[in-house]
Amino acid sequence: MATQPIEIYNTLIRKKEKFTPLNSPFVGMYVCGPTVYDDVHLGNCRTFISFDLIYRYLLFVGYKVRYVRNITDAGHLEGDRDEGGDKFAKKAKLEQVEPMEIVQKYTVGFREVLRMFNTLSPSIEPTATGHISEQIEMTKQIIEAGLAYESNGTVYFNVEKYSQKNNYGILSNRKLEELLEGTRELEGQDEKKGRLDFALWIKAKPEHIMRWPSPWGWGFPGWHIECSAMSTKYLGATFDIHGGGMDLIATHHTNEIAQSQVCNHCEPVKYWMHTNMLTVNGIRMSKSAGNGFLPLELFSGNHKLLDKGYSPMAVKFFMLQTHYRSTLDFSNEALQASEKGFERLMNAVSTLEKLKSSGKSSSDIKSLCAKCYDAMNDDFNSPILLAHLFDGVKTINSINDGKATISKEDLSLLQKTFHGFIFDVLGLKEEKPATNNDDLLNNLMAMIIEMRNEAKEKKDFPASDKLRNGLAKSKITIKDTKEGTTWEKEK
Repeated sequence: MATQPIEIYNTLIRKKEKFTPLNSPFVGMYVCGPTVYDDVHLGNCRTFISFDLIYRYLLFVGYKVRYVRNITDAGHLEGDRDEGGDKFAKKAKLEQVEPMEIVQKYTVGFREVLRMFNTLSPSIEPTATGHISEQIEMTKQIIEAGLAYESNGTVYFNVEKYSQKNNYGILSNRKLEELLEGTRELEGQDEKKGRLDFALWIKAKPEHIMRWPSPWGWGFPGWHIECSAMSTKYLGATFDIHGGGMDLIATHHTNEIAQSQVCNHCEPVKYWMHTNMLTVNGIRMSKSAGNGFLPLELFSGNHKLLDKGYSPMAVKFFMLQTHYRSTLDFSNEALQASEKGFERLMNAVSTLEKLKSSGKSSSDIKSLCAKCYDAMNDDFNSPILLAHLFDGVKTINSINDGKATISKEDLSLLQKTFHGFIFDVLGLKEEKPATNNDDLLNNLMAMIIEMRNEAKEKKDFPASDKLRNGLAKSKITIKDTKEGTTWEKEK
């Protein structure tokens, strides 16, 4: 059905180009996964839903895809350039648990949220802590190449020396001089030789729980080295697609390229793909702006900026209406419009199953179906795909009303196309109205009650009361008993 090859916008060259896998029909795709020290936020979800769409479409048109998405469970400090404390240690101390309890809790929560969004699991989901030896080995190779140095138990990558023969800013399209201007001057006690140097291995203090032995003493890996080590292990020295949010371009992905190139002596990735940011009513979504909400808050409606809750499929449909490289702006009006649009699409699918064919078609069904493929072949353009599907909705309703006709052959083609693109490619699914016995509602309530219990344990009673009052607005009552917290919804 496709009338053109797939074209991908490649951040590396800043334009679209024809997708030609290194070893067709096999495709290797690596996407930077979550840092599991807190609840997954909507920006992450948007990225993973976008790459789920890409993964699904490549499978749909016949490629055999190995999709690797990592779990960062060690090594990510608060600042992207090795600044601040360890995110896991800080959260563990706050909640008075072991760091790996934090990892387990938020890994489970992350997978549950993505399950609600009906995303496919990756082929491999490796963890940083499961690949310490590979990261140590890669660090040793970079030292042997003369492009890293050890300083008081910490190993740093020498960016300025690397830049003498390589273009360090190739992905961000920035010169070394520009990058240096944007960094602070080194203070006398700083262990780094250069302002842009980044840690491959970090010395751990004796009280640091997540630490491992290495040739440079006890420590833990830097954030960037894990992705180079795991992508090389599972996809090879060079692979097809590397993805993530656009916020990873300047530091994380730039450093990945440098590390991998030194070790493997080749360009690590053929196509770099990046998703854009989220805004709320035109303002960038962030904790500091006070306009960030978590997926579960979006589903329950328990947030000051939300008029009501929205189902996971309505939210996913809303996200897919914007191209992955464009800014996605949240507003109650847009979410409510998407809710209606999603319902209209699902109703059309149901109607399509009941249509009866006649002698010939009164519209060009083959052209409509071909346009669906063309939209996805144009850098996975889901909003254009949805526009064509809604052209199909009009046709379906016209046929159902007796104002148009469709042949048996075209009816079969339309049914196949609608089912393929809506369910297999977009990853949408029909949702039943929530009831007390509904799995979705039960899962949501379990997570909301857990959030409330955590707030109470921290003596954050305003947050606890806010959750209770928010549920009350949705006619859900929670009761605290000796046996635990229960809930019921008014009929």
